[in-house]
Amino acid sequence: QVQLVESGGGLVHPGGSLRLSCAASGSRFSSYVMGWYRQAPGKQRELVATIINGDSINYADSVKGRFTISRDNAKNTVYLQMNSLKPEDTAVYYCAATRAGLVSSWGQGTQVTVSS
Repeated sequence: QVQLVESGGGLVHPGGSLRLSCAASGSRFSSYVMGWYRQAPGKQRELVATIINGDSINYADSVKGRFTISRDNAKNTVYLQMNSLKPEDTAVYYCAATRAGLVSSWGQGTQVTVSS
């Protein structure tokens, strides 16, 4: 099992950018499907993006064309580059490690606030 620590959240104006990072410790990071989820106040946690490798990436429709997920297996890190941010992107963002279709580890979350 891996342990996950997110960083990079903060306050940004609409149209701005942020880059989230998720550092993993533990073994076999490259064998996990990594994903970013988010949870806005009063709403359920939703999937933002997942990555298996460079050829297998998926995004929620709401972030396609604006967000980019990537991973560096040598650094045991997954990233989420967020551009053209909107107020509706405001949420706590969580990193997750998935194996066999089940989330095995969650990070503690990092707050992203998009506001003027």
